[in-house]
Amino acid sequence: MKTALIIGSTGLIGSHLLELLLDSNNYDKVITFVKRDTGIKHPKLTQHIVNFDKPETYKNFIAGDDFFCTIGTTIKKAGSKEAFRKVDFEYPSQFASFAAQNKVKQFLIVSSLGADLNSGNFYLKTKGEIEAFLKDSDFESVSVLQPSLLLGNRTEFRLGEKIGAFFMKAFSFLFIGKLKKYKPIESTTVAKALLKIAQTNIKGFKKYESNTIQQIAS
Repeated sequence: MKTALIIGSTGLIGSHLLELLLDSNNYDKVITFVKRDTGIKHPKLTQHIVNFDKPETYKNFIAGDDFFCTIGTTIKKAGSKEAFRKVDFEYPSQFASFAAQNKVKQFLIVSSLGADLNSGNFYLKTKGEIEAFLKDSDFESVSVLQPSLLLGNRTEFRLGEKIGAFFMKAFSFLFIGKLKKYKPIESTTVAKALLKIAQTNIKGFKKYESNTIQQIAS
């Protein structure tokens, strides 16, 4: 039996993943790090309410086997590029550093299709930066999931994303061959893949593009 740790457990993918982890027979303890009380109660669950900007206050709580990072935002929601980078790079890298120091065996993160350290797109560049950071980390295993456009019911409304999802779903039959990885994917599917990949015990650094995530979760 293992201990799972997760940041981003209140988000689109993270909320589904948390349910799966709590129901899984592979874990007897699930630790979440949140900014405020979620009200979720479960015998397996330990919830740490922390200030993400004060890492010294939570670093000793990061102890377990598998760390899942599903935290993320948008530049619009964050308010600035700096605030976005804090959520999508600084927080994950802080937790990853402490997790590696505390001998957590594997780290699994939700990135984005097209993530590239050298991209001219700030969003994709930041995603590429955290991937590069994790590639140089000391975990036994690092799994990077790169989903395409995510489908699911978010807590906040994103008009552009809704419009994009509508048209991409309508024309999903066109996403074949090399285009298959660009087909929209359900957030629940990504959560299922995260859980399955964590049980494979694959060593080293590995990326999973959207179409592969779909296959794994099926």
